[in-house]
Amino acid sequence: MVRKSEKKIKKLSRSRWWITLPLIVLFVWVVFELMNAAMKETLDTLMEKSLQTDYQAVSRLADFYLYGEENGDEKIAGYLNAVDADWFVTDGEGNIIDGNRENTCSDVKATITQTDLVTPVVIHEDTENDVLYVKNGKSLHIHYKKFWKRLEKVVYEEDKDHVDVDISHVSDAENGDSDLQEKIEFNLTLKDNMYLPLWAEVPFPDGRIFVGKVYFRINTSDLMLLAIFTIVIFVLLIFLVIFLLIRSFHLRRKQKKMATLYYTDDITGGRNWKYFHSVGEEFLQKRKTADRAYAILDIDFVKYRNYCICHSVEDGEKLLQKLYTKLGQNLNKREMFAHYGSANFAVLLEMTTEEELVKRVRNLMVKLENAAPGRQVRFHIGIDMIPANVDENGKKKRRKNIDLEKAYNNACAARATLSETDESGIQIFDEHLVKAQKWEMLVQERQYRAVEGEEFMVYYQPKYDPRTNRLSGAEALIRWQSPSLGFLPPGKFIPIFEKNGFITEIDHYMLRHVAEDQKKWLDQGFSLVPVSVNVSRAHFAESDLAEQIRDIVDEVGTPHEYIEIELTESAFFDDKKALVTIIKRLQEYGFAVSMDDFGSGYSSLNSLKDMPLDVLKLDADFFRGEFDDTRGEIVVAEAIKLAKSLHMRTVAEGVEVREQVDFLAKQGCDMIQGYYYAKPMPANEYEIRMQTGIKDPEAEKRAEEAEEAEFEDYEEDTAGADSEEGSDGESAVLRNLLKRK
Repeated sequence: MVRKSEKKIKKLSRSRWWITLPLIVLFVWVVFELMNAAMKETLDTLMEKSLQTDYQAVSRLADFYLYGEENGDEKIAGYLNAVDADWFVTDGEGNIIDGNRENTCSDVKATITQTDLVTPVVIHEDTENDVLYVKNGKSLHIHYKKFWKRLEKVVYEEDKDHVDVDISHVSDAENGDSDLQEKIEFNLTLKDNMYLPLWAEVPFPDGRIFVGKVYFRINTSDLMLLAIFTIVIFVLLIFLVIFLLIRSFHLRRKQKKMATLYYTDDITGGRNWKYFHSVGEEFLQKRKTADRAYAILDIDFVKYRNYCICHSVEDGEKLLQKLYTKLGQNLNKREMFAHYGSANFAVLLEMTTEEELVKRVRNLMVKLENAAPGRQVRFHIGIDMIPANVDENGKKKRRKNIDLEKAYNNACAARATLSETDESGIQIFDEHLVKAQKWEMLVQERQYRAVEGEEFMVYYQPKYDPRTNRLSGAEALIRWQSPSLGFLPPGKFIPIFEKNGFITEIDHYMLRHVAEDQKKWLDQGFSLVPVSVNVSRAHFAESDLAEQIRDIVDEVGTPHEYIEIELTESAFFDDKKALVTIIKRLQEYGFAVSMDDFGSGYSSLNSLKDMPLDVLKLDADFFRGEFDDTRGEIVVAEAIKLAKSLHMRTVAEGVEVREQVDFLAKQGCDMIQGYYYAKPMPANEYEIRMQTGIKDPEAEKRAEEAEEAEFEDYEEDTAGADSEEGSDGESAVLRNLLKRK
């Protein structure tokens, strides 16, 4: 989930907001081009309308010229010369053969088609004017940029009349009307107009061409409207550009603010884990950092919650802020740190050698411890190292697949190994921890299949009355016979199950199988003794635990007096009120309840005061080593006496020698569970033990010592496999086994 959030915030913070600028430029360019096209089309439309009128006048002059020529009327030529119009006639090859003006037509020409004319019209640009261009080889258009520049140079003739000849009565002349001059109407003026000269061709049937001057007129009011429209569009465009720029910068500021909030820790006000993970990975992936080794640290404030309880949450948070500041003061610019959560800090340090790193981390730890003068604070620091990434020639190679979260988890795993102590300490993640992690993953992958496949086996360790050497009870212990992993003692998997919560499944599994065995033996006529089954402290969070146990046993049909529920002493540190309620309900259902490992903790006497137990099991540590310690004997004797006073039976675990048996028998201990009498054994061997009893304890002990070889492969793993919770008594057996070795 975190990675998805980081990707989103990275995408947000890295959004190409600056692309808005070229987009705005592109937008402005497009608008200007559109305005340019609109202006051209507007001028072209105006030109077309203007030329249409003048061409009609030129066409009439040409008709008038041709009419006079065909009828031999010399007056017409005089009239044409008298008309205030520029015209000439060419022979088709450009030579002027008649007219009142010289040929000033330029090479820029185009053929256009007027909407109300049948024949196309050829238009020439005047040599005095170069503001036109030919579009697509056909239409003549205004080059409006040149047009605006030259507009002020165009002659403005306010008082000069330009004649538009109306020869609509030519037909009258054909009928003999000689007074044609009265029939010619001069009706066009150029007041309030601006104009540009052009030439239009009117071809004659014999190949000659009549060329007359036409004018592109622009009315002043039209020009003003066009100018106002252009200015308004330009101003609006400027405002739009300014708005878009402001919006872009505002969006960028908002993105930065959101990214800052996302990467800010609520308690310290500094950087949080999200920042550390995101920026740290990018930093380590850069080529410039590839030739440097780094170490990632998990710094844990030991018992931070206790500190808050003793002082206050506010004081605790203020101290975390001081620690954050202290870290920042002792790191350089190429290093980073962040508050991970609760009382943990993640730190990325440059390093050269492991010795130099440890020395620096110790100095850092001392400075952190001094952050709260007069108050004792301790830190556990786990370290994982990220080596430099260079080839055999020493050339830098980018760390492409760096996983900072995995490295930090490794540091956390190393730090977790210090959890048993309250003193400050440093632990480096190494191959041993890697193997432990791989083993843990392997066990977790197979745990459910093992339950379904009945791979877990119930071993029974008998308990004997030291005064009669008679079988008085047993404890159910677990072994794992895995097809792929082999035979595993509990120290290889029980701590993992307690950590991941699968221990509750194991408790149900063991309870059901013990109940089934007891029911089978009862049906076969065996003289049964109670068998104790361990229940992990993890179960006591369930208010209906007593009912669960009852239902499992009842489903099998085993009488409740043959099942004893065994609790570890660590379970008594939890909710005592709930625990007392569960114990009483178990007893109401007919189950005996025992406390395992009595004497291994520091609250045993207080627990006895509150808990209505049936059986008290003395921890094996009382009987480890030479049993000649007078103080130890006094403690054991008084513990047995105390249990009897509270109407509880006693069981001594880990008893190995005859002297211990004699002492316990003398003190009135009810049962002994240990290698002196028997080791844990499979169900079939336990059946034989129930039938035959025990003959020579010393011989039995020697036989059991010969069988210890099966545990040689697990010596290192089981030496520290005792667990504070869910202990099934096997830990004491394994410790004694290792001791004898």
